[in-house]
Amino acid sequence: MNIAGFVKNSFVDYPGKIASVVFTQGCNLRCGYCHNFSLIEEKEVSISIQPEEVFAFLSKRKGMIDAVVISGGEPTLQKNLHVFIEELKAMSLLVKLDTNGTNSDILRTLIEDDLLDFIAMDLKAPLSKYERIIGTSQLDLVSIRESVEVIKKCGLEHEFRTTYCPELEADDILSIITDFEVASNYVVQSCRGTDLKKIFRNEQDLKRLTWWSEKNLPFSFRGFEVD
Repeated sequence: MNIAGFVKNSFVDYPGKIASVVFTQGCNLRCGYCHNFSLIEEKEVSISIQPEEVFAFLSKRKGMIDAVVISGGEPTLQKNLHVFIEELKAMSLLVKLDTNGTNSDILRTLIEDDLLDFIAMDLKAPLSKYERIIGTSQLDLVSIRESVEVIKKCGLEHEFRTTYCPELEADDILSIITDFEVASNYVVQSCRGTDLKKIFRNEQDLKRLTWWSEKNLPFSFRGFEVD
């Protein structure tokens, strides 16, 4: 595991739980809005935080830390992810995985081996805009769609989320819901303090928002400035 960052205590990353957060180094996407851009490129393992340091801290905080969130970067790129999570589960900790969904086979294996308790997957854009938003054309979008289906059927707590970046438009949220057939647990989150009024900036968009509310579509907002 190439661990680039470790937050010892978090009250927001695992809903309802006190968690520690592990940030892995390296990502296979190049999203322009990424707030963890320093984690995108692979770096030498020798300068990373050793897994033993994480386990030592968690052992000392036994009974005080409920869960560990593994984020990134993209955690499923890590060769020792499976072994790392096995160690966490042996410590009776809940495990939440934050993923971009590009490695559906790894995700499926982790679920089948009962190593995950919560999964959060980013839905970057409608399928028609995906390559432009993620900054690469080298990925097979079929894997992303497969990951969505695996998560929807796994029976675990989960969340799909979209960061509303400048390249997206209001109608893209509806397209994402349609493209991925998201029926629940979908969050639209802000991009560096985006003002909700700037998203729904005209009468047509405001009518759309009202229509979405009336239709009780399966999403909510997080982190937007509304004043």
